[in-house]
Amino acid sequence: MAPVGPLRFTCQKAPVVITASSAGDSHQVPFLSLLPFLLIAFGLAWGILALFIFLPDQITSLFGELTGQNPLFFLAVYAPAIAAFIVVTYYGGAGGFRSYLTRLLLWRCSWAWYAFLIFGIPMLFFGGSVLKGNLFSEPFPFPSFQTFVVALLFMAIKGPVEEFGWRGLALPLLQTKFNPFWAGLILGIIWGLWHFPAFLLSGTPQSTWTFTPFFIGSIAVSVIVTPLFNLSRGSILLPALLHFQLINPLWPDAQPYDTIFFVAAAVLVVWLNRKVMFNREWSVTEVIPSR
Repeated sequence: MAPVGPLRFTCQKAPVVITASSAGDSHQVPFLSLLPFLLIAFGLAWGILALFIFLPDQITSLFGELTGQNPLFFLAVYAPAIAAFIVVTYYGGAGGFRSYLTRLLLWRCSWAWYAFLIFGIPMLFFGGSVLKGNLFSEPFPFPSFQTFVVALLFMAIKGPVEEFGWRGLALPLLQTKFNPFWAGLILGIIWGLWHFPAFLLSGTPQSTWTFTPFFIGSIAVSVIVTPLFNLSRGSILLPALLHFQLINPLWPDAQPYDTIFFVAAAVLVVWLNRKVMFNREWSVTEVIPSR
């Protein structure tokens, strides 16, 4: 990867190419398994939300009002992870599933990426909040420190779990056919569309947002996380950390203006990582790591 001044978004000195063809394990997940993964992920999430749309009284009487804490909402959010677990277990068995989970332990990456995860993402939200004009106008949203900690815990066990599916399975499979830029772009479109029913229901976090900026932002975020994923050798942990930062309740609600900053960040990340993004030699394409 060519130098880009003092800031280099790299995680290792040389590319580590992990491909299905080089794997020692015969239980590899084929590209065609992307179809059942998507059918399960969309079918489960959209099916649950469709019940609240078309049978609101019956479902509400059984499971309560749809909120971010409703167990059915959690089940819908977990759909990509559930789909990935089913597909990985089908092809790899219990041993393959355990090997797949070891990708949750991959944490090594450059200081620049950690700086972006910890400080850069909040700055994108604060920048959007400045444009929105609510940076100093809204009070702290939690009445006590305890409620803030509880909100953080809920967010930590909600959205980041999606990454077992999106970056844990879908991205490496897409990278068997496309370079990282196009794979990230395609996954961003899929990821954004997957959220669409949540915009139709009151009680969901997305119900107060506009879909189009969110959709564009999803594509931008997917492109941003792709080089992080590849340079960390297929980590699920780091994309999950990035996902958590996206929904961290401490950051201001900057919709839809934060989309402008995420798109700008995506352009910058692609430029800084251009040799990684447009070269399939850096692509992590293995869902189940080789033994």
